[in-house]
Amino acid sequence: MSAEKKNALTEGSIAKGMITFAIPMFFGQLFQQLYNMADSLIVGNFLGSEALAAVTSTGSLIFLLVGFFNGLAIGAGVVIARYFGARDYKNLKIAVHTDVAFGFVCGIIMTLVGVLLTPQILKLMGTPADVFPNSVAYLRVYFLGSLAVVLYNVCTGILQAVGDSKHPLYYLIVSSCTNVVLDLIFCGVFRLGVEYAALATVISQFVSVVLCFARLVRANDVYKVYVKEIRMDKEMLKQIVRIGLPTGLQNSIISLANVVVQSNINAFGKMAMAGCGAHSRVEGFAFLPVTCFSNALTTFVGQNLGAKQYDRVKKGAIFGVFCTIVLAECIGLIVYKFSPQLVALFDSNPEVVQYGVMQARTTTLFYFLMAFTHASAAIMRGAGRSAVPMYVMLVSWCAIRITYITIMVRIIPDIRVVFSAYPITWTISTIIFLVYIFKVDWMYGFEKQEA
Repeated sequence: MSAEKKNALTEGSIAKGMITFAIPMFFGQLFQQLYNMADSLIVGNFLGSEALAAVTSTGSLIFLLVGFFNGLAIGAGVVIARYFGARDYKNLKIAVHTDVAFGFVCGIIMTLVGVLLTPQILKLMGTPADVFPNSVAYLRVYFLGSLAVVLYNVCTGILQAVGDSKHPLYYLIVSSCTNVVLDLIFCGVFRLGVEYAALATVISQFVSVVLCFARLVRANDVYKVYVKEIRMDKEMLKQIVRIGLPTGLQNSIISLANVVVQSNINAFGKMAMAGCGAHSRVEGFAFLPVTCFSNALTTFVGQNLGAKQYDRVKKGAIFGVFCTIVLAECIGLIVYKFSPQLVALFDSNPEVVQYGVMQARTTTLFYFLMAFTHASAAIMRGAGRSAVPMYVMLVSWCAIRITYITIMVRIIPDIRVVFSAYPITWTISTIIFLVYIFKVDWMYGFEKQEA
């Protein structure tokens, strides 16, 4: 059956279509989080708190680079979804092959930047001396697998843009199981060190990208990839970059702010680093349903705008935002209640648990604010207005967050000041998006073109 016939986002029940599309994405991202959780659980329990601090404290830096290139992949997904919804398969084919070629280039660039600049960036982050060697070792091996990371996101972005969220799930199950097994062998059995935890992740990432790329090459459908036709089309690349660059910059801006946050956490010592790192792993799992609904919103809006079904877009946006907010707050309440047990899964050291619980109980009740921001940004991206969330994040999640932390920590040297920056800046971004949504008709440009 062709992708056109299987697609459920431009016809039928909005709720059923969006939920059906989001569920495989949820399980896919759940297994993707297992990459990080396996590293943290196994490293924390077998190699100790210093090793856990080295692995978990590098997350902001990894996303600083990975998030930028993934943003470009999101831009390509929006372009492909728009052509798919419009049934313009000629341009869809050009977009797919341009996307893959661009992914190869971005993967190589990220490998070089990550491997060469890791020590310098870690020094700028104020990584403690007792954690620094392990952090460098972990990151350098991790970035050697950058090509697989970028290409996997490109390939899954193509599949999701045409309504296929199931096959990426299957490939992630295989690669995540591979990662867990290798982590147990390298770190649990042989106690080889954090760089081997990174190596396990790299190997599993290459497994996933090989499976996903093979699916695209062998597909008998409108999105089939022909290896000989993988090249960048100048005009199509402009479209992809126009939508994807703001999203990539937005991801990097958020990561840059988080690097500053991590630098302030580092100043409180390795136990604070380990506790906050464990909390970040818990939060990564907890927020998966919200992330998946946001991704579904982007694809839904893109496909239906391509099909010129404007009323359907508005109804789907309202439904998606409502579900995202409700899900987030329910999850927040659960994490708030069980945070001691959840943090202790990664490291049972009482001081580590104390820091992790402190962060959880400062932020989790405000998840609905973060959810609204993510959902609003997803709608804007699907509508091709990805510059809007970029500016919102630049103001609220970067400039204000960094300024607040830099000033307040010097006045009140308490780590809870750092934690409080999150709900404060989530509130600000929510207010900005609400003003924008009610003051600006973001659908107007498309409806005018139709008229």
